[in-house]
Amino acid sequence: MDIARFKAAIFDLDGTLIRSNHVWSSIDRDFLGKRGFEVPKDYCKAVSVLDFPKAAVYTKERFSLTESIEEIMQEWTDMAIYEYTHRIETVEGAGDFLKRVKEQGVKIALATASSRELYEPVLKRHGLYELFDFFATTTQVKRGKGYPDIYEFACENLGEKPCDTVVFEDIIEGIRAAKAGGFTAAACLNDYYAADRDKLLSEADLCFESYNEL
Repeated sequence: MDIARFKAAIFDLDGTLIRSNHVWSSIDRDFLGKRGFEVPKDYCKAVSVLDFPKAAVYTKERFSLTESIEEIMQEWTDMAIYEYTHRIETVEGAGDFLKRVKEQGVKIALATASSRELYEPVLKRHGLYELFDFFATTTQVKRGKGYPDIYEFACENLGEKPCDTVVFEDIIEGIRAAKAGGFTAAACLNDYYAADRDKLLSEADLCFESYNEL
């Protein structure tokens, strides 16, 4: 991949830079299991495009929970902080690739549904936090990852244009949203979204499983 032809690169976090999807699967299982529910097959897919508050609203309404939105979000955060701070690893080659992107003079932004409490410790533990020029979360825009809002927000704050920017994502909704916004879209393939693999392969401008391939 000739990253130097871009002026900016925007990266999703979970599943794209770090291998955290299994953590959220465990959190979903434990959180709902404690309340007597199994995780529906479509639940993970439904919340993957939502920001934290909207995911909490969706969960509260779908399962008729008595907890407040704030209580749900805090419980999720408490369950996740230890994993992000101490255990979650990066996607193969992600660290070296980010450093190479930075060396090429390309501006870097994060575009994530995860809160600062989560993305900051995991990126700092892997020595990657300082490589980023801007951090964007879905709570800062009106619509979630099914729309180009967060990528446009990050791109604007980097001072660049979508046509000069590549977006790295692992969900088909993110790939489609990036392309709808005029960005080049690169898909990080993983087993978590294996059902969408063919769609990712056909719709993304570039697909890879390890950053070493790039």
